Amino acid sequence: MHPMLNTAVKAARRGAAIINRASFDIDRIKVTEKSPNDFVTEVDQAAEQAIVDVLKQAYPDHAFLCEESGASANLHDENEHVWILDPLDGTTNFIHGFPQYCVSIALQHRGQITQAVVYDPSRNDLFTATKGAGAYLNDKRIRVTKRDKLADSLIGTGFPYRDMSQLEQYIEMFRAITPRCAGLRRPGSAALDLAYVAAGRLDGFFEKALKPWDMAAGALLVTEAGGIMGTFAGDSDYLYKGDVIAGTPKVFAQMITLLSPFARTV
Repeated sequence: MHPMLNTAVKAARRGAAIINRASFDIDRIKVTEKSPNDFVTEVDQAAEQAIVDVLKQAYPDHAFLCEESGASANLHDENEHVWILDPLDGTTNFIHGFPQYCVSIALQHRGQITQAVVYDPSRNDLFTATKGAGAYLNDKRIRVTKRDKLADSLIGTGFPYRDMSQLEQYIEMFRAITPRCAGLRRPGSAALDLAYVAAGRLDGFFEKALKPWDMAAGALLVTEAGGIMGTFAGDSDYLYKGDVIAGTPKVFAQMITLLSPFARTV
């Protein structure tokens, strides 16, 4: 395992230990609503601090882009190492005791995601990837499925709860995709959904208005597992545009055909 990936795994497990302890007494957790239907807990904050502490101890000169604490300096320096992390992706699931959430950590180097960890503490599933070295689940190599027809595929998605003005557009996307696939699922953790595409548990995924920490690690998992990532227009700058499609190569192409009318125009 790459040394930086090994450190990221250590950090993910440190954050997950805090999450696991808190999961035994969810009713005592302090919850704050950042915006309508977008929650943060003291667990998110404590887990993020634990993760950052591990990474900073190993790499004190690296920059950070975190969901709860934001960005540190020099994020746009092309020579910079930037850790992009979400300490608890799926907070709403977590505070309801719904076991679909994860820790997501990615390392960006010179504009490229080079290391990725998605750790599901409730199932002890550890998804890892190093650019050019493949994707793994609990040290076993994973690949996207061989399905080549959208009609046979199970697709993941997410609802636009951060910006309800997008709800009507999402309903139109739902109408476009649902009759043409085997099933549509909305588990509630984009990072874990992307890991599931990489592991063959889903054949594709789409969502709008994501943040970099929602998908940076999952994106590397998908591409290292043989899948394709892109915007609704099929472009490669999804990480900062926020609209993303992922899938097996042929399923991805079929999803682009249906969803390209919903691509951002700016």
